[in-house]
Formats: sequence, structure tokens, C-alpha cells
Amino acid sequence: MRLFRLIMLSIVSILIFSGCQNTPVPSKKPIIDPSLPTVVGLKVLSDITEVGFEWSPKYDERVAGYYVYRSNPKEQTGKLHRVATIKDRYSSHFVDTNLLPQTKYYYRFSTFSKEGRESVPSEMITVTTKRMIPSVSYLKAIVGLPNRVKIIWRPLEYPRVSSYIIERNDLSSVEWKKIATVKGRLSAEYIDAGLKNNYLYKYRIRVKTFDGIISKPSQIVEASTKPLPAIVENVRATHDLPKKIVLSWNKSPNPDISYYKVYRTINPILFYSYYAKTKDTKFVDLINQNGKSYYYKVTAVDKDGLESLRQSSAIVGSTLAIPNSVSITSIKQGSNSVMLTWMGNDDRAVSYNIKKEFRGKVQNLTGIKSFSYQDRDVFPGVEYKYSVVALDKYGLASKPSEPIVITIPKE
Repeated sequence: MRLFRLIMLSIVSILIFSGCQNTPVPSKKPIIDPSLPTVVGLKVLSDITEVGFEWSPKYDERVAGYYVYRSNPKEQTGKLHRVATIKDRYSSHFVDTNLLPQTKYYYRFSTFSKEGRESVPSEMITVTTKRMIPSVSYLKAIVGLPNRVKIIWRPLEYPRVSSYIIERNDLSSVEWKKIATVKGRLSAEYIDAGLKNNYLYKYRIRVKTFDGIISKPSQIVEASTKPLPAIVENVRATHDLPKKIVLSWNKSPNPDISYYKVYRTINPILFYSYYAKTKDTKFVDLINQNGKSYYYKVTAVDKDGLESLRQSSAIVGSTLAIPNSVSITSIKQGSNSVMLTWMGNDDRAVSYNIKKEFRGKVQNLTGIKSFSYQDRDVFPGVEYKYSVVALDKYGLASKPSEPIVITIPKE
């Protein structure tokens, strides 16, 4: 009788765990105790990466808990592996996690005793996990924005969505970088700021559920940021105006220019500091100095605050210098007059002033149009000192000539 029971036990074990050629079997042959209660009436509920089981617990005092066996879809052997040990006979639920989406799995349950013997396994349970949640079906990138890209999408009609994962590729690498997580199923846009100007970027989105499931990436969209305005061309600066330098330049070809910025320095190798802005293509720099030079660069700024690059070479401008000094060429005295002649030395001169000093007094003789002047207002025995100043059409006066002194002899 005892021999018969051993033979029957072996037959049952072989029948249960061998099965047909394509049926999964346990990876290790357990020690079967047919007297232990068998798990029956398994109920199954599958999800994307999880499978839940429910059964009627076995209150038999010989039962210490339950073993859970599962196939591995990556193996072709069809073996079942023990994946869980439930150490309480009063348990009636089990959730198998971290599974592959849309994948077929095989399960068997058994009870075990304190001695490690197992019951006859349950019937083979075939479970297929649900397909992975889709990513967003509509994704669009808004191009031509300053230093940024805006992407919009259609929210997923799936109540378990918790957030959207934004990924970017900037063409400098083959890898995708996670740049943001936008929370909320109904969220529909993201603005990626702080980007390079006139640069192409790629974007895609993954959907994440409340239980941590992440979808495959969506379609890929491309977007380029707005380029900087064109460099301002043909900047010009005057050199022939008194007390000011007038800058002018060509109008920018960009239609959305708001204003122009002027940068200035006294030396081209020094730092150019921001000096002024104007909406015109001209700027007047008022300078209360004669013959003063400055170096300039001009940029264009568009409505989005993007500023063009500066010119590679600066433009120099200067205020008009004073005329060259006069050279007195001769002075002659008559019986009651003094005749002065001089050389103008500057074609800009349109008139001359003479400074006459005598007996501690100063007299200015103005508006002289020629290169000579006869002073008839002289007295014998008096010393006179003369110097001549040239004036241009703007009224700029040269430095006085070297003075010349003459004494009218007494009769």
C-alpha cells in the first residue's frame, strides 16, 4: 500500500509539471504532498504592468502559506519560476508587479507546509497584460520665438494620466534629455526658455500615470528659435560740425525693429559702454568740446528684445576743431597809423578779430574780412601789442597768433 502511494505521488507530479511541449512548467521539481489543500477558483485582474489575483484562503492548520510561480517571457524553455512566497495562510490576494505591457504570462499557485512540502499546483492561469498607454497623438512646436520654443499637445483622454514628460534633443547629441515634467492630465503646453538664438531643437513627450507607468515617446517635432536682427550697416559719423557728432546708418531690413542702441568709447581698444537709444536712423551726440573724437557702434533691437551683433570695426567721429592760428607777416607804422598784415593758414577762416592792448587796456577789433588792417587810432609815444584770431563760419575761433609789439615814436 505504501509503495502504491509513492508510485501515485510520482505520477501526479509528472503529470502536473510536465504538461504538453508548449505549456510552462516549474523550474524546480517541488516535493508534492497531495494531502495539502490546493488553490482553486483563482480570480485575475490584469493591468499594464501588474496582475492581481484573488482566491479563497486555506485555513487548514497544515498550510503555512502560498507559493506563486510565473513564466519568464524572455525564456523559451517554458519553465515556471517561483516569484513570490506568501507566508500567511489567511492571505487571499497577491499583485505581481513590474511586468511587461501586452505580454502573455503563465501562473500557478500552490500551498506549502512548514516542512516545505507543496500541494498539487493550481490550474495553469494564462494572463496577458494590457497594452502600454499611448503617448500624445498631437504635438506641435511654435517656431520663431525669442530664446524659446513653445510646444502644445492634445491632452490624453485617459483618467490615470498624472503628468507629461518633456524631452529635448539639441542636435549636438544623439541622446534625449528630460527637461521638464508638466503635471495635470489637462495640461497642454510647455515653453522651453533660455535657448540659443537661431538654433534648431527637437522635442518629444512621454505620458506618465499616477502609478508610475511611462509611455513610449510621442512623435518628434522640430522648432528653431528666432534669429538675432541683422547687423546695422553703413554706420557713418561726421567730422565737420561744431560741438556735435551726427551718426547715421541704414534702416534695418528686419520689420519688427523697435529701436537702435548706440555704444561709445574714447579708444577703440577699450570697453564700449551703452550710451543712448533712438527710434530713428540718426543720432546727434552733443559735445561741448572742439576737435573731440569718439568711437561708435550701433545695434538694432527688435520687439522681443533681441539685439543684433555689433559691427566688427568701430566708426570714429569728431567735433570740428578750431581753425589754424594766424601768422602775422608784417607790421608797419605811419605818422598816425599802424598797418598789420597776416597769413590766414586755414581755408575755413571767413573773418578775423584783432586784439589790441595798450596802456593796460584791451580793445577788440572784429569782423575784418581781409588779411590786413590799418589801425588809425594810435598815439605817438604809446606801445601797442597786437594779436590776430581767425574765425570760421560757425564762429569757432583759432588760438591767437603770436603777439607783435610796436611803439609809435613821438613827433
